Amino acid sequence: MKTITVKLPEALAAWLSRYSRKLGRPQSDVVREALQRVSAGESGTSCHDAFADVCGVIEGPKDLSTNPKHLSGFGE
Repeated sequence: MKTITVKLPEALAAWLSRYSRKLGRPQSDVVREALQRVSAGESGTSCHDAFADVCGVIEGPKDLSTNPKHLSGFGE
């Protein structure tokens, strides 16, 4: 593998240090995997993460998608 040097702002370097410790992985692994995801077109954000702040904010029947009485006429 080729080795590179990257200068990071203090806040980002501190975050990387904390995050890599949390994962129990070297910082180089965390950076390498993030770059691989970006180069492959992956955002790293799951559908759940993208919509987590709006989950559960709408009121209505809890069985809306499973109760047949709510589905009568759907798709007609």
